[in-house]
Amino acid sequence: MKQGMLACTLLSSLVLLVSIVSVCPDAHAVPSFTRQTGLQCNVCHSNPPELTAFGRKFKLEGYTLTDKKADTTVEGKDLKINRYFPISVMLLLSDTATTTHVPGAQNGTAGFPQQLSLFLAGEISPHLGGMVQGTYDHPSDHFTLDNTDIRYAKHTTLGSKDLLYGLTANNSPTVEDVWNSTPSWGYPWISGESAPSPSAQPLILGGLAQDVAGLGAYTMWNDHLYADFTVYRSEHAGGPQPLTGTTFPINIQGVAPYWRLAWQQTWGLNYLEVGTYGIHVSSTPNGVGGPRDTYVDPAIDLQYERPFGVNLLTVHASYIYEKSDLNGTFAAGAAAFPSHHLNTFRADATYHLRRRYTFTVARFSTTGTADPILFAPAPVTGSLLGSPNSSGFIGQAGFWPVQNVELTAAYTAYTKFNGANQNYDGSGRDASENNSVYVAVWLNF
Repeated sequence: MKQGMLACTLLSSLVLLVSIVSVCPDAHAVPSFTRQTGLQCNVCHSNPPELTAFGRKFKLEGYTLTDKKADTTVEGKDLKINRYFPISVMLLLSDTATTTHVPGAQNGTAGFPQQLSLFLAGEISPHLGGMVQGTYDHPSDHFTLDNTDIRYAKHTTLGSKDLLYGLTANNSPTVEDVWNSTPSWGYPWISGESAPSPSAQPLILGGLAQDVAGLGAYTMWNDHLYADFTVYRSEHAGGPQPLTGTTFPINIQGVAPYWRLAWQQTWGLNYLEVGTYGIHVSSTPNGVGGPRDTYVDPAIDLQYERPFGVNLLTVHASYIYEKSDLNGTFAAGAAAFPSHHLNTFRADATYHLRRRYTFTVARFSTTGTADPILFAPAPVTGSLLGSPNSSGFIGQAGFWPVQNVELTAAYTAYTKFNGANQNYDGSGRDASENNSVYVAVWLNF
């Protein structure tokens, strides 16, 4: 019965989404950067937000490539402004259903919209550009500043080799990265928000997103060696000014340094990037004074690409080891002891078929220190064993009838959830009951 209900929800959602796509005009409506450069979406993206080699270079150079047509800019001695306002819209409509509904809640949650984003992106002046995203948040019913990255970039030489260097101001660790193996732009590109999710993940895996302000410097030498160093402070949008930190679990003391080092190499038709990234955060939970929590999140990652004629295979993988000393949380009675660790592994492989179809398989796993207070039993969201251990798989298929419209369906299956396969929460819920179907239509224009 449960599986039948899930299949019924999937079928009805697909019918709805196909109907929406069928009324979309067959035109190449394109977002901000395409309006600026005159290039099609697939020049920079193999599957948004996956970047191609050209897309990575475009971002590193400060989003400053412009259409060379004489009538596209207003130019003067001290002014260069695009005639065409580089604004675009992203609209995401979705439906999510779990194998077993959350007690007391509706199953089959429609997001209409799940997400609505406005982008102001492109060249600001020679060598200076940016991407500013404002997103409508459905649960709070208001707009907020989303991923934002403003950067300045130039070229020089070092050892007779090209050296690109730049500055970045952004609001999420890893948002400045140009690879899709790091958290901000990593898989899943889009996913449901209503299905239960595991209770534990490293801080760098979105725990600081849009809650910090950072300033950093980066460089790419000889188109091979990349390095980035950025420092972050808490900024707490929506919080009081000056900051008190009240009701915010992470309040950075001093600055939080983020580092990134990567090497990219091409041989034949193969492309490979291998690297490391991480962050160190000293934080006072729910205030600006008192005992501190400390997080150190070093990680390694890789990205592999291989074309097969007009088709393309892309692979991403990342392993994060988090060491945390939760002295502040322990002093507040919210942890059984201070010292904890998490091991998080994620990998995904996508086959792009003729730029119209994508097929993705992904694996995720988190293991770590059990804590009966930090991960306490609770219906649906808790852990009977006080464990953060969770694992599972995702299978996803996408269809792009035009370059700026995607119809997608994904299935997430858990092999373990919050420490166990069966009765993981102490209230009789099994991990497989959180398996979910997600269907969506993604419009960019």
